[in-house]
Amino acid sequence: EVQFVESGGELVQAGGSLRLSCLASGFTLRDYATAWFRQAPGKEREEISCISASDGSTFYEDSVKGRFTVSSENAKNTVYLQMNSLKPEDTAVYYCAADLMRRRCYGTVPSGPYSHYAYWGRGTQVTVSS
Repeated sequence: EVQFVESGGELVQAGGSLRLSCLASGFTLRDYATAWFRQAPGKEREEISCISASDGSTFYEDSVKGRFTVSSENAKNTVYLQMNSLKPEDTAVYYCAADLMRRRCYGTVPSGPYSHYAYWGRGTQVTVSS
């Protein structure tokens, strides 16, 4: 099946760190820009970061800028999200998706409608306790 497989989420205390992984299954990471999304209970899914396949450029939503870092390892076909200084408001299910329209991220996060994103995984739960 063509999709991302997310992992690494768990319960962590506020101020702690986690690294999430997103394995591309059935397709090549180099073909698409990849975005991280999250969805908190009762809220809509939001895009929080993007990494370009073309040049490795990265972009972040304001609430995570300076705390989260996205990276990729093409040899493992995997994208990572290093999350530091976690806050209770970071509690959410985290997902990856591929931008089928671009190899380079749009340039802002969020990038607009999500209709061009595909290969969604089932997500990984991150819970930050206060």
